[in-house]
Amino acid sequence: MRPLIYNSNMKLIFAQGNPEPIYTNSRHNVGFMVLNTIADENNAKWAHKLKLHAKITEINIGNQKILLAKPTTFYNETGTSIKRIINFYKLDPINDLLVIHDDLALPFGTIRIRNKGRSAGNNGIKSINAAIKQFYTRIKIGIRNDQCEQMEDADFVLAKFSKDELKQLKKSIIPQTIELTKQFCTDSLEHSSYKIS
Repeated sequence: MRPLIYNSNMKLIFAQGNPEPIYTNSRHNVGFMVLNTIADENNAKWAHKLKLHAKITEINIGNQKILLAKPTTFYNETGTSIKRIINFYKLDPINDLLVIHDDLALPFGTIRIRNKGRSAGNNGIKSINAAIKQFYTRIKIGIRNDQCEQMEDADFVLAKFSKDELKQLKKSIIPQTIELTKQFCTDSLEHSSYKIS
């Protein structure tokens, strides 16, 4: 068997979320919110790639070429998209992949970085792990609040952020997440947790 030859000139930032407009600003789509902000800051335009089941765009961070990707599959089936993108661009998941997603177990305002791990009940991560295994970097953005105890998990993650939460996301959480993505792209990201005030 031939050894795999990876494209070492590109990194992939992949966000979890649902593609339909009805899910805009929903808790499950916080990863999309981060990538949309990065794209806007870089005047990058999204292109729909049917074969990759994703909308993608390219930017540069320093000398590093970065591929941003938002799957057009549903959240629980994102493994299909990420596997096609990785195979098409010949990327190494261990070194070149960052996945951004919401985390129901983490309080709102918490950001956690991990370089591997099981799904912990997140069906989107379960789909990705089944497609490419669990050894890739991820940024988890906490979404849990007091309202979570009064709702079914599925209803809670698909519901919209409150106005106060949206303000905090735009003011501090998304900017901090973007800073962490830049650290990933320059190979200086440390695996830790942050509580954003």
